[in-house]
Amino acid sequence: MGRILAIDYGRKRTGIAVSDPLQLIANGLTTVPTHQLLTYILDYLAHEQVERILVGLPKQMNNEASESMKYIEPFVRSLKKKLPEMPVEYVDERFTSVLAHHAMLEGGLKKKDRRDKALVDEISATIILRDYLESRRFLSRM
Repeated sequence: MGRILAIDYGRKRTGIAVSDPLQLIANGLTTVPTHQLLTYILDYLAHEQVERILVGLPKQMNNEASESMKYIEPFVRSLKKKLPEMPVEYVDERFTSVLAHHAMLEGGLKKKDRRDKALVDEISATIILRDYLESRRFLSRM
C-alpha cells in the first residue's frame, strides 16, 4: 500500500500533505512555490511510493467550480501527462482555509505564526487529505 499525496494548489504557493503508508494518518509535508510543484512531486515520487494524488477542488457555495480552476486544470493535465498511471482525483476543499486558521488558533500558535500563509496552505492540504481518509473509512463501514 502506498501513500496518498494531497495538494492545496495556489497561484503562488502550494501546500502538500501526505498519508502514512497504511493510509491512516494525514501529515503536512511542505509548501512549495507553485512554479516548482511538478518538479517537487516528481522528485518525491522517485523516493516514496505513492498510490494516488488528491487535488483540492475549489467550489463556491452554489457548488460551481471557482475561478481558480483555470489555474488548477492545466496543472492537473500536466501531472496526468507526466504520470499517466497515477490516479489523480479532485476533492472538495471548501472551508479548508477557515478550518486551517481555526486549527492554528486551537493549537495555540502565536499571531505571527498564524499569518504564515505557507503554513495555512500546508494545513489546508492536510485537512483535504484527512477528510478524504475519513470519508473512505466511513464508506468502508457501510
